[in-house]
Amino acid sequence: MREPLFRGTGTALVTPFSASGVDYCAMGRLIDWQIESGADFLVVLGTTGEAPAISEAERANVTSFSVARASGRVPVVIGTGGNNTERAIENCRSARELGADGALVVTPYYNKPSQEGLYCHFEAITNSVDIPIIAYNVPGRTGVNLLPSTVARMASLPGIAGLKEASGSIAQADEIIESVRHIRDDFSVLSGNDDQTFHIVNSGGHGVISVLSNILPDRVAEMTRAATRGDVATGRELHLNMLPLMRSLFAETNPMPVKYALSRLGYCENRLRLPLVPASEGTMRRIDSDLELCGVMADNALDMRAAG
Repeated sequence: MREPLFRGTGTALVTPFSASGVDYCAMGRLIDWQIESGADFLVVLGTTGEAPAISEAERANVTSFSVARASGRVPVVIGTGGNNTERAIENCRSARELGADGALVVTPYYNKPSQEGLYCHFEAITNSVDIPIIAYNVPGRTGVNLLPSTVARMASLPGIAGLKEASGSIAQADEIIESVRHIRDDFSVLSGNDDQTFHIVNSGGHGVISVLSNILPDRVAEMTRAATRGDVATGRELHLNMLPLMRSLFAETNPMPVKYALSRLGYCENRLRLPLVPASEGTMRRIDSDLELCGVMADNALDMRAAG
């Protein structure tokens, strides 16, 4: 039996910005903190990393920096997807050349391809680039849903290492898990929604690509590992304790809330690139309350990070 290449907790890392561009000092601190706190792998330049607002030069620099800073301690996965298959192939090649361990490829947005078009998109990428691919299904952002039957077809492509499943449907996740386990035992099904991680792992999934773990990396990792080893009681308790903050982080478009939360912890500025703007005052107050409920001393952490 072969183990999935990507499992456990993968943090969908934010991209910290300053007035002058990407804040690499903040990014380095975040990467170190995530690894030291138990993250199993890092996902850089995904949705949470504001990939659509990143220039090509910044993409190469952020990829190189992240790979170098991780320094082999955990795998680094780079978001390389888009709605142009050839551009996605180019992004995957670049990520591979710069030392990435994998690529996160979202289903093409705006074009709204058929299921056959989706399969052919991923087939073309795997035929062109030798890098493990995590397909990313998030119909709420892309306008197209990667159906379980298509995922099962994709599982026969050796270059597809797994799926980040963010359709929001537990029933769909269950159907995917059931269908692919008869095809490959090393195909990783990862939750793309923090509030479904506990359920998907207990159904036979392999972990999460998490927004919440930007804020609580140790607890998300502990919850995922507890669920994976069958310790349902521990996993459930952690899941329920973190549930209010999970929901708050999606009260507005990701990564608006999580950027604010990280700024309260002193890890980065609350700065986003248009068309995204900072979270509303109501969401900020809600996050402050939930950080307190989780026992995160935001003001103390802010002082500590500023001093460091």
